[in-house]
Amino acid sequence: MHAITHTEPGTVLEPSELVLNPDGSVYHLALRPEQLGDLVFVVGDQGRVERISRHFERVEHRVQNREFVAHTGVYRGTHVTALSTGIGTDNIDIVLNELDALANIDLEKRSPRKEHRALRIIRLGTCGALHEDIPVDSRIVSTYGVGLDNVLHYYAYESTDAELRLLNELLAQTEWPDNLPLPYVAAGDRKLVELLGHGNHTGITITAGGFYGPQGRQLRLLPSVDGLNERLSAFEHEGLRATNFEMETSALYGLGGMLGHRICTVCTVVANRLRKEYSKDHHAAIDRMIIEALERATA
Repeated sequence: MHAITHTEPGTVLEPSELVLNPDGSVYHLALRPEQLGDLVFVVGDQGRVERISRHFERVEHRVQNREFVAHTGVYRGTHVTALSTGIGTDNIDIVLNELDALANIDLEKRSPRKEHRALRIIRLGTCGALHEDIPVDSRIVSTYGVGLDNVLHYYAYESTDAELRLLNELLAQTEWPDNLPLPYVAAGDRKLVELLGHGNHTGITITAGGFYGPQGRQLRLLPSVDGLNERLSAFEHEGLRATNFEMETSALYGLGGMLGHRICTVCTVVANRLRKEYSKDHHAAIDRMIIEALERATA
């Protein structure tokens, strides 16, 4: 996925568009450019930030604003930031735009820089598997994210041929219901997917706009479409399956691709939706994912 165009360097961004705090930090993340690492691990859960930063040789900066917690430090000589995003693609819209502003906008001049800084951004999340042969506590690395939300529809983008082929096959194979939003497809960074996917499951991640109805869970309310999860589980395209449900990857991949950053998602499977199983010790499994990702990303 690529942006059709970008704001020209030298353009002055008005205070209502690029909102800054009195100390010069970006509005929601409360970070300044010098407080951001070149490698960024994003997590939904605030508590997971410390589970990452406890492995750093040193932590140089800590900040919290609303649901956004950031720890920046050094691991194996690499400048690393661990950042919580909260849940959902709406929060990812905030996080990706403000991370890019820290990297590629002169905040004092309020203007995009000529030189582009590409971040490596790795999501360490949790998910529900859509196949019985993907056990709880295993890991899934997302080759593509399929967005069932609507965030990317508000941006001017063009899809790659591979993304369009996947989208068209998904619509055809699932007989996509007319009453649901049109999905979009965004690819992860190929090299990061290969690096982090070795020895793990890889596939197509379905990013839902909610945890209950949008993922086919039924408590007191009935879903509007019967059997959607089964349609998604049966979907295959060019050797890849729809492997899992989660709530952030499609927007990460889409916005990251448009802004020129390298993005990859790794998720620990905490639930197998077909087996109706939930992990008995997902914290230990998440810690294993964190250690593996830190080691591979800084090797």
